[in-house]
Amino acid sequence: MLKQPPVVREGDLSLLVDLYELAMAQAYWSEGMDDTAVFSLFFRELPENRNFVLACGQQNVVGIIESLAFSDEHIERLESLDRFQPEFLDWLRDFRFSGSVYAVPEGTPLFPQEPLLEVEGPIAEVQLLESLVMNYVHLESALASKSVRLTFAAGGRPVVDFGMRRTHGLDAAHRGVRAYRLAGLTGTSNVLAGLDFNMPVYGTMAHSFVQACPDEMDAFRIYASLYPGTTLLVDTYDTRSAVDRIIKWLKDEPEVSVGGIRLDSGDLAAEAVDCRKMLDEAGLTDIKIMASGGLDEYRIAKLCSSGAPIDGFGVGTAIGVAKDGPALELAFKLTEYASLPRMKNSPGKQSFPGPKQVYRRLGTDGRIAEDVVSGRDEVFDGTPLLRPVMKEGRIIEGAIAPLDDQVKAASKSIDTLPERFRSLDPVNESPVVISEFLRALQRDTLERVSKK
Repeated sequence: MLKQPPVVREGDLSLLVDLYELAMAQAYWSEGMDDTAVFSLFFRELPENRNFVLACGQQNVVGIIESLAFSDEHIERLESLDRFQPEFLDWLRDFRFSGSVYAVPEGTPLFPQEPLLEVEGPIAEVQLLESLVMNYVHLESALASKSVRLTFAAGGRPVVDFGMRRTHGLDAAHRGVRAYRLAGLTGTSNVLAGLDFNMPVYGTMAHSFVQACPDEMDAFRIYASLYPGTTLLVDTYDTRSAVDRIIKWLKDEPEVSVGGIRLDSGDLAAEAVDCRKMLDEAGLTDIKIMASGGLDEYRIAKLCSSGAPIDGFGVGTAIGVAKDGPALELAFKLTEYASLPRMKNSPGKQSFPGPKQVYRRLGTDGRIAEDVVSGRDEVFDGTPLLRPVMKEGRIIEGAIAPLDDQVKAASKSIDTLPERFRSLDPVNESPVVISEFLRALQRDTLERVSKK
């Protein structure tokens, strides 16, 4: 029996805070600072290899916020730190978030300075959510932003997640699949996550099964018998020899059903060409070719542009750790407190004060023409992206769609991206315009705080 759970228990998430959040909450409490605050979650810059961020998790996290509470055990553990006053711990014991959350839909492409979500409520309550919300949204957004690029590179060919074994933790392996589905991947090898998130589960054999059997063909026969239509891994010893033996076997036993072969090493393009030719000449044109083994969007794009006859791709490490862009510089910043705009003016980290809205305007081609980041009460042409999903600490009924509907909506939202933003190469431009109201509010706020 494990002394500690393999993942953080849901009931313990209220303690998943940085110490300074609890320290600030006690300071707010002790000073009677309980006015309404607005915090905005956004990023100032894109990762080097991204043209947008696919926002994921920002609506889903409200389910955690709604249920956050400090148990007697939590209070006892906090007492052991010898940092908190008994009366403040009593306040924590009664804690339930009482504020509001505004969030963009799951699977929305976003650009710098556009909020993924905004949280509004008593300042100490919102402050306690900072690290939990950032961690939760960061994971899914980073993984989704990587995986959607794989779908662009594959050009409509299926891409399957093989990344569980190298993700950074069990939580990432599980929730990542939700992000992959929103980003448009076809399936996953992760059984639990596939079942939980209604995503097709795929997988056949590893090289170990072929190696363990007396003969490579024995391995193939066993799998074809157990799993009609299976995909056979053909590169354990010699790919072309394995395919040649499969062809002879299927000619002798035409009733056997084999759906595909998988190439996992070597020159995938050359091997795919040779294997496709061998299969086609044998009349086995229905057998598909799947490729895996160290793939990412760049290798997939190269394989597709070369004309390699590959029907689908399995991607592991590159997607599971968002290898070339594992971190998003998310910021969770106070933008209003006690009805006064607030901002940060540190070099390179200047923020825009005030509650916000983002209006997305599409061109006649149905693609994004312009995004206006505005004050929450401003009105512009286009679709407002930030929508209320929680009020007075409770999820608004009907505000968060079922996952299947979110996936469909995300696909439509991704389709609005202009081709230049779908490129694997950096485009160094953004469709974002900051409203004059926000710019003026920033100037006025800076002038006000500079006088103090």
